[in-house]
Amino acid sequence: MAPTTASSTGPRYALADPTLPKPWRGLVDGSTGNLYFWNPVTNVTQYEKPVAAAASPPPPSLPLPPTLASTDISSPSDEPPKSIHKEAASCKPVVSSGLATSQNVRSSASDVPSKPIASLAAPSAQQSPASNLSVDAYRRQHEITISEKNAPPPFMSFPSTGFPAEILREVQKAGFTAPTPIQAQSWPLAMRNRDIVAIAKTGSGKTLGYILPGFMHIKRFSNNPQKGPTVLILSPTRELATQIQDEAEKFGNSSRILSTCLYGGAPKGPQIRDIQNGVDIVVATPGRLNDILEMGKISFCQVSYLVLDEADRMLDMGFEPQIRKIVKEIPARRQTLMFTATWPKEVRKIASDLLSNPVQVNIGNSDELVANKSITQYVEVVTHMEKQRRLEQIIRSQEPGSKIIIFCSTKRMCDQLANSVTRQFGSAAIHGDKSQDERDSVLNQFRNGRTPILVATDVAARGLDVKDIRVVINYDFPNGVEDYVHRIGRTGRGGATGLAYTFFSDQNAKHAPDLIKILEGANQQVPAELRNMSSYGGGMDRPRQQWSSGSGGRDGGRFGRNDGPNSGRGAGGYNHEPQDRYGGNFNDGNSKQTQGNSGDGWGWKPNNDRCRSRSPPAAYRQGGATVASDDGWGN
Repeated sequence: MAPTTASSTGPRYALADPTLPKPWRGLVDGSTGNLYFWNPVTNVTQYEKPVAAAASPPPPSLPLPPTLASTDISSPSDEPPKSIHKEAASCKPVVSSGLATSQNVRSSASDVPSKPIASLAAPSAQQSPASNLSVDAYRRQHEITISEKNAPPPFMSFPSTGFPAEILREVQKAGFTAPTPIQAQSWPLAMRNRDIVAIAKTGSGKTLGYILPGFMHIKRFSNNPQKGPTVLILSPTRELATQIQDEAEKFGNSSRILSTCLYGGAPKGPQIRDIQNGVDIVVATPGRLNDILEMGKISFCQVSYLVLDEADRMLDMGFEPQIRKIVKEIPARRQTLMFTATWPKEVRKIASDLLSNPVQVNIGNSDELVANKSITQYVEVVTHMEKQRRLEQIIRSQEPGSKIIIFCSTKRMCDQLANSVTRQFGSAAIHGDKSQDERDSVLNQFRNGRTPILVATDVAARGLDVKDIRVVINYDFPNGVEDYVHRIGRTGRGGATGLAYTFFSDQNAKHAPDLIKILEGANQQVPAELRNMSSYGGGMDRPRQQWSSGSGGRDGGRFGRNDGPNSGRGAGGYNHEPQDRYGGNFNDGNSKQTQGNSGDGWGWKPNNDRCRSRSPPAAYRQGGATVASDDGWGN
């Protein structure tokens, strides 16, 4: 019998996988994109990656399709069999009454890679650094735990995923050499249509963890994008939503996968036109998506792949009613994936309501909040009136052009602080009252370095992925340590190191025990003042800190790192000449402050008005004007 020739819709060999026992071969179904494993000696086809001897493949195995049984498979060098069983790993597209069975409006060529996947070079050791590890060793090394005993093994290399050649080329072009742990373990589960709860820290690669299986889902169903999306991704903030959309476009363009982003603060018209023109993927914030849903401008009848990204943040922001309203409109026969950085009881409750028999994948300890250990954390117990001077000194200690994010609790404080910092260093503010065009412009200037200092509310605490942020400064402590971990996680990304400075006051005393746990868990120094505050519940009955500009202190202060040549005292650093031990004209360090023109470079002058704060919610009284904190809806 002549060897069978693979067609564009039939199976083809996957890239060589050195971890696959002989004579097993990996096959990719050309019509669905699914990865299968075929033993040419025993004629057994299965989804699980074989790890035992080839003659005794692990159960369960798939029934042998008739076309496979009739194919000459005596030699593994022959072309793969003409077709492969499709129904075991997929369900029929969900189409509501009134809509005919969809026809794919894309060219059929979009389902065929421009270059056969088998023609790609075999993976090198650099591309698959974990290829020599056993499954158990890989999971132990990366602290992967799974709730299901018989979960499929992780994809330790990109070729072993069976993704089409065009997607693998985009991955290679992006510079990735191997899947991250959350990707490696989530992908085989997602491609078997399992509901997933994935818990991993920020910056761990969660976005591609659900986007790439979403692409395979779209190819398998081949729905008509003009009748509504197949994939729906919900995100808590505009910034994160647009960032997800950027990833979907970057990795999906070569596969002709259409996507759009729906978010508030921008006109609805262009977003609605995108939907009407046809999209496979919709990335949306819950509020704007509900608006468009109520207008009758979007149909969820074809949605069969739902993602809740940063689920903990969405619940913190009060989006649970909107999420539940959206999910009611989506067919019950769907695949749902929830990606989150923390696992509080509120997230567990909504997961139990919305997901069906999910597999939980944890990277690290899901019950313990952990900060990135590549970030050096400094916590300084200060009074409110010390903050501005200390902030200026930290900025001056950095290299010129270093990217810095300063986090504030309120929109008004964000604007005030940005104005003060701009007078000397150049900065821009971002918060919920800014229009989307303003926010996009500010972020673009920050990314390209034209504005190296960004002053932000928690709207930038998650989803902001700028690789070269050097320093994060928590000017105001957030409402909880979860947000603290996300804030400082804006630095130290992609394997880099970073610095995080946090101003902590007696108003934040209730967070002291949890903050100490975070610091100790990341092997960071815990200030004695913070320990004292934790033991007696607050108060600042202590000597004033002497952050001198001389040698012997961190950033000219008490933690042992000098300002050095980049302190701003000459050619190096941000060029500003300090005028006293805090870097500016300041009276006696004990006067209260209000806005004005004191000639100190910060615009603050002594005043006898009280300066108070309480949290949460916070309210600051400065010069008689009350500044209310954000409520989580418009940071």
